[in-house]
Amino acid sequence: MAVLTLAAKDLRLLLRDPRSAVVLLVTPLLLILVLGLALGEGFGEKPDERLRVSVVNLDRGLAAKVPFPEKRWSEVVIDDLSATQDIRIELIDTLEEAQRLTDKGRRAAVIVFEPDFSERMHRCSFLKKNDPPPVNPLGRDGIQFRELEVKLLTDPKQPVSASVIEQVTQVTLLRVVIPWMIGKAFQRVGDGPFMEQVADQLKGAKPIPPDVLASLNDVVQKLLTALTNDPAFQKLILQEFRDAKGSNLLKAGQDALVIANRKEEFRKAVQKAFQDRALLERLGKEIAFGEVLTPAVRERVGPTVKKGVGELFSNYNFEAATWADLVKSDARQASDANRVAYRDTSGTGVLARGAVRYQILVPSYTVMFAFFLVLTVGWLFVAERKHGTLVRLRAAPLSRGQILLGKLIPCLLVSLAQGGFLLLAGRAIFGMTWGSRPELLVPVVASTSFAAVGLAVLVASVARTESQVAVYGSLLVLVLGGVSGSLMPRDLMPEQMKTASLATPHAWALDAYSQLLASPTPDVTAVLTACAVLCAFGAAFTVLAWWRMDLS
Repeated sequence: MAVLTLAAKDLRLLLRDPRSAVVLLVTPLLLILVLGLALGEGFGEKPDERLRVSVVNLDRGLAAKVPFPEKRWSEVVIDDLSATQDIRIELIDTLEEAQRLTDKGRRAAVIVFEPDFSERMHRCSFLKKNDPPPVNPLGRDGIQFRELEVKLLTDPKQPVSASVIEQVTQVTLLRVVIPWMIGKAFQRVGDGPFMEQVADQLKGAKPIPPDVLASLNDVVQKLLTALTNDPAFQKLILQEFRDAKGSNLLKAGQDALVIANRKEEFRKAVQKAFQDRALLERLGKEIAFGEVLTPAVRERVGPTVKKGVGELFSNYNFEAATWADLVKSDARQASDANRVAYRDTSGTGVLARGAVRYQILVPSYTVMFAFFLVLTVGWLFVAERKHGTLVRLRAAPLSRGQILLGKLIPCLLVSLAQGGFLLLAGRAIFGMTWGSRPELLVPVVASTSFAAVGLAVLVASVARTESQVAVYGSLLVLVLGGVSGSLMPRDLMPEQMKTASLATPHAWALDAYSQLLASPTPDVTAVLTACAVLCAFGAAFTVLAWWRMDLS
């Protein structure tokens, strides 16, 4: 009962002191307000060293189902982009939003896949004529965006960043477009229409040069030798002479025998003919290259040509449709982790209510100013020493522990009220959210308050004058706030400093708040662990305060 009486008395003293309200409630709100208006949109977002590529995908896709690709061409391009670990794809829903972001300088560039992108991509070809008409997307600087219905919205005030995004897009489109065009072109090599076109081109190639005809001598000689030595051909000759001579079978047999016996002279005569340049020039005027490529020849030569080209360049697969297949390497795996939906984190209204930065500022200053209770409690102890209250308490039938508990309870109540007030004000004034597990904020506020009160009582038990309270308290609170990350987001601190900051109770409180307020799926174990560590800090500070307490 005496402890409660002592606690009630100290609570009245704390509430009566106007400095407490200013330090614990008004100052943190003013700082949050000023910093919330002064800091940019990116403050409070987790640092990301990846290049952000913003995309608006308006692509309608292809009207009919095709063997490749099985999805919209724009998604093929986005998959390729997301396969690069150093790139983060930001998907923006509307063209209007993208235009607004570039106009305000919040994005250096935004890629826009327009509705006909898939249709234009599918028509990309090296061919000059086709049905539907082919699209040639290649230009001096790489891919011509306008040919593919790709638009790049840029902020003219950020030319360097915009150029980087443009070049990244160029490289990705080249990886997608080039194998598709090569694959389609190689499919035409050696096919019927291709060989027919070759034959048509060669039909106009008259005369055939004598050197070309002369080079055919060996082939003609082999053909003649095989033909004249074949028994079937000899029978054909005999039959022809019989048909020509009619009843004079004897004469027909003699003529056929003459031809059979003089075939060697005939071959030599043909060979000499192929060596006569003037004769070959006359023959060349009577025949064209294309006449040699008959439909039967084209049917056999075409596939052989395609196979030969493939074997000649066997390091590549010219029938591929993707870059990985073209160069015969492992495919780049798209990563959903590298894609995020655009989220407006700038807030609304004059105060930018709902901005993501308040998710960092409110808990940071809630934690930091919880420890400013050191000043309030210190001033209270100094005032009691001046008025002799502590001396009278020593004469009362109270142990040192009861006195300490009577001092600690009102401070704890004030600290709990302060933490709850700042979180409520953060939601009401600044539009911050309490996350998916708001009930866990209660143990975080309570354990933080216990640690802060323990430290406050410890400092108050050591300091003997208001000057000492101001010096010890202010220095301690500011140093701990800087080291812990209350003044600067912990995500921006070097890893070694992050580890060192865990020696402060502030850092554990900030980690717990970060889990609850910044993560959509908070780690409950991490939150409860932080609460346990804060309670350990509070208990250690309280024990030290009991040991150091001087009631004189």
